[in-house]
Amino acid sequence: MSPRPRLVFFDVMDTLVRDPFHDVMPSFLGMTLPELLRYKHPTAWVDFELGRIDERTFLDLFLPGRSFDAEGFCKVVRESYTLLPGIHELLTDLRRSAPDVRLYALSNYPPWYAWIAERCALDTLLDGAFVSYETGARKPDPEAYLVPCRRLAEQPEQALFIDDRDKNCEGARAVGMQAIEFDGAEKLREELARRGLVAP
Repeated sequence: MSPRPRLVFFDVMDTLVRDPFHDVMPSFLGMTLPELLRYKHPTAWVDFELGRIDERTFLDLFLPGRSFDAEGFCKVVRESYTLLPGIHELLTDLRRSAPDVRLYALSNYPPWYAWIAERCALDTLLDGAFVSYETGARKPDPEAYLVPCRRLAEQPEQALFIDDRDKNCEGARAVGMQAIEFDGAEKLREELARRGLVAP
């Protein structure tokens, strides 16, 4: 059995919160997801996530040669953020059952994370967040995991990382963290219960 973690890091998009990239964004732009992937700027989103460009620059670059209602786009995206089913209850139970364990978001995302935190009340469910636009590192870059540990004065071996993407979980394991690949709140509850963090 793995040691009981002192920290739990959660990916945000498609782990805690519905990701609007798959449907809300292309729908607003009058595209399918494959079309959006084909036409979008190759690096603008990553640069936005890493804090290399601001929102205005990102919106100007996002769809080369195509105009769109940037203000309306932002509004639709902002209003689309919702917690995935069962997540609010799970995080609430985790806080109650393991008050000695600190909970943090660890996300590849631009400053729009503030919209998520506000709409989904993540600041009341988590102890804080480490987001790529602020840390300057995106998962699975080792620094994406190590920066939070250094700032919290804990070793990676004391942390559990949860993400819906296998490559990000592998990145966490490579630096010494425990990791769980997310596949719904109920399965995650079972995994956390095995570690003594929540009731089954």
